[in-house]
Amino acid sequence: MAKYDYDMITIGAGSGGVRASRLAGGYGARSAVIEEDRVGGTCVLRGCIPKKLLIYGAHYADHFEDAKNYGWTVNAEHDWRTLVDNKNTELDRLNGIYLNILKNNNVDLHEGRGVLVDEHTVEVNGKRITSENILIAVGGWPSMPDIPGIEHVISSNEALELRQLPKRMVIVGAGYIAVEFAGIFAGLGVEVTEILRADLVLRGFDEDVRVCLQEEMTKHHINLRNETVVDNIEKVGDVYRLTVNKTETIETDLVMYATGRKANTAGLGLEEAGVKLKDNGSIIVDEWNRTSAPNIYAVGDVTDRVQLTPVAIQEGAAVSETLFNNNPITVDYGDVPTAVFSTPPIGTVGLTEEQAREKYGDVDVYDSRFKPLVHTLSGRDERTYMKMIVDPNSDRVVGAHMLGQDAPEIIQGIGIAMKAGATKAHFDGTTGIHPSAAEEFVTMRTKRPDPE
Repeated sequence: MAKYDYDMITIGAGSGGVRASRLAGGYGARSAVIEEDRVGGTCVLRGCIPKKLLIYGAHYADHFEDAKNYGWTVNAEHDWRTLVDNKNTELDRLNGIYLNILKNNNVDLHEGRGVLVDEHTVEVNGKRITSENILIAVGGWPSMPDIPGIEHVISSNEALELRQLPKRMVIVGAGYIAVEFAGIFAGLGVEVTEILRADLVLRGFDEDVRVCLQEEMTKHHINLRNETVVDNIEKVGDVYRLTVNKTETIETDLVMYATGRKANTAGLGLEEAGVKLKDNGSIIVDEWNRTSAPNIYAVGDVTDRVQLTPVAIQEGAAVSETLFNNNPITVDYGDVPTAVFSTPPIGTVGLTEEQAREKYGDVDVYDSRFKPLVHTLSGRDERTYMKMIVDPNSDRVVGAHMLGQDAPEIIQGIGIAMKAGATKAHFDGTTGIHPSAAEEFVTMRTKRPDPE
């Protein structure tokens, strides 16, 4: 008789948890997953997918406007409820796909909140189940600052389900969630003000990209309030009054906060099971995704390493490959490509210029800013920016960044090249696809002068 009910119980059925549990089940392990919400997690239900669908919807406003100089006459109006309803229909479809994936790989689904009793026991809906291994994949949740009136604000979760669009909206935050939602709502005609403490949006990204994005966001009628702090929020009738920088007030119809996310670990019983946490509540893991309890693992946003869905999927796969397929693997976190679906979008892989100079000392920088061909007729004042950073000693490309239409699609291919160790000579020797923006990455020949 087996010592435990399962070989692995996964708490959390997001992208990382589903990948781990279904691989485990596929390899013949007795696998179960516990989920208190719908299967799919942040990415499918409250993040990447619904957000990008709204971004597609918002961008039609620009497409219709740009079509005029191409000879099209378009009389368009937008219905927000249609977009939200159709988005929700797609999420239902994806949820069904995830449920079938678990079923087809012999994974038991326990619906409810899972809480650790000890290092081998989880309680869900008053029932205790045991497992040789436990995987924590509960993700993160929006965090809010402790200021007066914070109870009046919404997060990105609620922004995806608004019953109607406000006329005016304040978004507080400077990260990718804030800039993406600013682009969505501004594109749909909302008067958007984005408030940020920093001097530029997207802290941690390449400085030149940050500067260029800020300029482009302003062109898209997003009012950016840099170096601004919200002190309190009052509800006055049907409007909200924000006091900022101690003395100034801003009135708006809706306030959204996107000031960070925290690991969803509260009340999970982790301490009782011997799992050590960081001060911010995220789980400490080693390179094998193992916690301080040797049979308990953690993947995805709950570990606060690289908060990207594809990384969580890689981590979940690594756990099951190691435990159940005699294929011990770890995740390589170098040169991870990523995108920000801002307006316009960003694609980036490798080091920023600042990081490269810190690591290599002198670096060669190639960059280009230009009006893309589509806007030579549309008349839109939008610029594409592309940047490549090279280690002069090895000639290896160590960073590539792009702001502009199709940037995420283009950077995916660049990421493959960089993962393979491509040099600037490799890029220079590659034939460009003409006419395209992507060809700029293989035609940049002039180094930017070194900073004084």
